[in-house]
Amino acid sequence: MIEAQFPWLTAIVLLPLVASLLIPVLPDKDGKRVRWYALGVGIADFVLMCYAFWKHYDASSATFQLAEKYAWVPQLGLNWAVSVDGISVPLVLLAGLVTTLAILAAWQVDRKPRLFYFLMLVLYSAQIGVFVAQDLLLLFIMWEVELVPVYLLISIWGGPKRRYAATKFILYTALASIFILVAALAMGLYGGGNLTFDMAELATRNYPLVLELLLYAGLLIAFGVKLAIFPMHTWLPDAHGEASAPVSMILAGVLLKMGGYGLIRLNMEMLNDAHVYFAPVLAILGVVNIIYGALTSFGQTNMKRRLAYSSVSHMGFVLLGIASYTDVGVSGAMLQMISHGLIAAVLFFLAGVTYDRTHTLALNEMGGIGQAMPKVFALFTAGAMASLALPGMSGFASELSVFVGVTTGDIYSSTFRTVTVFLAAVGVILTPIYLLSMLRQIFFNSGAAPTCNLGNETLKASGDQEAVCFGTSCVLPANAHFRDASPREIFIAASFLVLIIGIGFYPKLATKLYDVKTVAVNAEVRQSYTEIAQSNRPIYAKGFLSSPQIVETEIATVAGIVK
Repeated sequence: MIEAQFPWLTAIVLLPLVASLLIPVLPDKDGKRVRWYALGVGIADFVLMCYAFWKHYDASSATFQLAEKYAWVPQLGLNWAVSVDGISVPLVLLAGLVTTLAILAAWQVDRKPRLFYFLMLVLYSAQIGVFVAQDLLLLFIMWEVELVPVYLLISIWGGPKRRYAATKFILYTALASIFILVAALAMGLYGGGNLTFDMAELATRNYPLVLELLLYAGLLIAFGVKLAIFPMHTWLPDAHGEASAPVSMILAGVLLKMGGYGLIRLNMEMLNDAHVYFAPVLAILGVVNIIYGALTSFGQTNMKRRLAYSSVSHMGFVLLGIASYTDVGVSGAMLQMISHGLIAAVLFFLAGVTYDRTHTLALNEMGGIGQAMPKVFALFTAGAMASLALPGMSGFASELSVFVGVTTGDIYSSTFRTVTVFLAAVGVILTPIYLLSMLRQIFFNSGAAPTCNLGNETLKASGDQEAVCFGTSCVLPANAHFRDASPREIFIAASFLVLIIGIGFYPKLATKLYDVKTVAVNAEVRQSYTEIAQSNRPIYAKGFLSSPQIVETEIATVAGIVK
């Protein structure tokens, strides 16, 4: 009885934040104790959320669970309201896993370690808070809190252009998040009743269609920037190109998924009628993301920028699934967020491992290190295979679900579905080309003859030392640390790959957490479509986007599911 009443979600959110406040007073001289402390906090919080969901979360229910609500600032209608359902549980677990492993990946940080791990734990709390918040104003606060650690982590521990990348990140994401605040105020104040930001109550309100469309458009901008939807994506390659590997793991593995989560939670679930009008737009943007991201990856000579544009491409499948009007498609969008979170995290981690050895991110300066680092090569290859949707990997299951969802949908015309699937398939074909070429450039001959020019003053000063070459770059022997993956690095990569392969062979490992909820959300959207179609208001243009006739039996079926 006492365990059932324990504030599990509040503890999960606040544990890393409270623990971070002790870091400044922790006795430590060389940073070794603080990193063990941060890792211990991360593991403890991840174990806590796993236990809470295992014991107290019922995946067969579409309702909000583990709900907690405490008055915070009642004059503003702000409450500490948290709960979870099928949409938030898998993303909370993803955030816990990725952030904990990112802390372990940052084991060698020796510059301002107290500040680094303090920011990592604050970021841990903020991103969990976004996924569990049931007060719209609380969600906005957590969204803003998350921006500060990321900005500092990039601007202090990033690459040569770190300040430019960090400033671009904060400007894009902070300005876009203003739309969340505006939408929260508009929804909370609408109707002239009691001011409230409770998302469950706001979802029951009937907004005028024009207002709902404006709210949807504003939130689409806010979440679209986070999800890196074209053309609001340009901050992402710069951020990844300059961020350290652990920060890139969180950026790609968790923060991008906040955009997809917001689109499902607010745009799709709370603004059903507006979603009916915007769904074709999301489908078109999804196709653009897939094609544009894949083509742009070809032109990137920076390893992390190539992976960043790959993320842009893969997020297009999330948009397609959300816009599909099918249970399989929406489920595929959720699975794609989970799958990409794991795959992108391991790829950016291995990119950091490779950089630690070669001291370069330029693909045209790499090559010929495959034999020296066979374990790194094997792990990197496995991650790339997952990203290109090899059967047996989670990427294949998620992208196939989206394809099936779009193909079998009955809302769009057959022409629209055919063109959409064809263009998305082109993106799938392009993915292995740029990923496999990247592997070749990193681990084998880059295509250019090694040019160890000893005219460099540093190399010349080495006397009779023979320069060590990788690709077209040369270093002194003392700087050529072509050691293979350490046990710590193998453990981090294997932790991701085991889940990637496990979900690939048995997708129900992930889908059983959220399928009931996504079916319920999609049923609400289809009911909105049916009601609008029955009112004889034109939804889509005839021809390319024309929809089939809605029969009475379908109306009754959809209404029954919602009830």
